[in-house]
Amino acid sequence: MIGRLKGILAAKQPPWLLVDVGGVGYELQAPMSTVFDLPETGHEVVLFTHYAVKEDSVALYGFLRENERTLFRTVQKVTGIGAKIALAVLSGASVDEFARLVHGGDIAALTRIPGIGKKTAERIVVELRDRVDGALAMPAAVGGPGPRDPLAEATIALQQLGYKPVEVARLVKESAQPDDTAEAIIRKALTLALR
Repeated sequence: MIGRLKGILAAKQPPWLLVDVGGVGYELQAPMSTVFDLPETGHEVVLFTHYAVKEDSVALYGFLRENERTLFRTVQKVTGIGAKIALAVLSGASVDEFARLVHGGDIAALTRIPGIGKKTAERIVVELRDRVDGALAMPAAVGGPGPRDPLAEATIALQQLGYKPVEVARLVKESAQPDDTAEAIIRKALTLALR
């Protein structure tokens, strides 16, 4: 099992990352919460990882903070939730915000996260309400190719997170300012989507 990677960030195309560890390139998926805080390509990164093996695939997920990886694993214990929705949860809300939504039973806010409908949101609240505090109280952190246009990069990232093209166009239009980076546009768009 791969629990942590330390290497050079070779490429960043949300939600995909490529980390070069001693000449071996590890391809990982990461939530926007991690992508926002990564350095530029060519710099060293340390990522907590989750290695997932299924019948027909193998996947590696990366997180800057241990509590994000814990939330990723915890959310998947809810019936009907897999890695894609768990990544969307972390991309749409911080760990603290998610815990607050679960404790408050805020079904409406949870359903604004792509892939979560009303029934799934209700299951999340019922199944995780008593587990989120202890599971998520963790230390905060450890120490390329793709579109160069911030609008295009933000659009692709939001679509890969599960938002429909029409919704992405609206979110980007309402969020983007002329000098914004892709990360800034994505962050503002995700905040807007949760309103």
